[in-house]
Amino acid sequence: MALDSPPRGIRVVGRYLLLVAIAVLVLFPVYTMLVAALKPGNKALTDPLVPSNFTFDTLRDAWSEGRLGRFLVNSVVVATIVTVAQIVTSVLAAYAFAFLQFPLKRVIFAIFLATLLVPAEVTLLVNRRTVDSLGWLNTYRGLTVPFLASAFGIFLIRQVFLSLPAEMREAASMDGVGHLGFLREVAVPMVRPTIGALALFSFLGTWNQYLWPTLVTTEEDMNTVQSGLRSLSKASIDSPNLVMAGTLIAAVPIVVVLLVFQRQLVRGLTAGAVKG
Repeated sequence: MALDSPPRGIRVVGRYLLLVAIAVLVLFPVYTMLVAALKPGNKALTDPLVPSNFTFDTLRDAWSEGRLGRFLVNSVVVATIVTVAQIVTSVLAAYAFAFLQFPLKRVIFAIFLATLLVPAEVTLLVNRRTVDSLGWLNTYRGLTVPFLASAFGIFLIRQVFLSLPAEMREAASMDGVGHLGFLREVAVPMVRPTIGALALFSFLGTWNQYLWPTLVTTEEDMNTVQSGLRSLSKASIDSPNLVMAGTLIAAVPIVVVLLVFQRQLVRGLTAGAVKG
């Protein structure tokens, strides 16, 4: 005899309880960081989960002692360069793989996809040596050039390009519209949500980089905000609240970007069907 399924109301309540539990797990570290960042140094380890004695002096001290203003500028510059470059290279390469015909097209695309299987840590040493040999240590070139193209971005944009009706390209060809014209006037506007999602992924991924900036910067002025927090933690061993305050400051731009572009992110990830 088959068991009756729980009433719909119970299932709905169960789903919401599960979502609340997941939200608590995700937000609890954020809560502890926020409480610690707003407490004075002598209260940071006293009742760490209880919000009390809040002060903004900790944030001001972290900003000045950690030189976070300079590091934030570096992060914005690096993330912007990488994001723009990845969008341009991904769109152009994806268009070629989606609409153009050339020898070994599938083989070359398979090689692009194979690079996604290689952990980034495997190539760090070689890339670092290459950057050093070019004299790019402590420069924006060293921080950005290895990331100007993205195999994931090419794959993502190509799949959305393939979802466009083939008749559109044929009609454009009959009207004398070339590839660049079709790309600029038709293809890119129709996949704009996906491009926006890729831009968001690229920006956040670059902003959160820690290992690569640490390897290619030996001068403090060229640190990004994530690698700059390392120096703040070394200088503030006896003041853990300063590290928390610096982490909070570094997270603010990410939160703002996610709140502003969350709709584009959802639309971009759901636009088009995987095809071909």
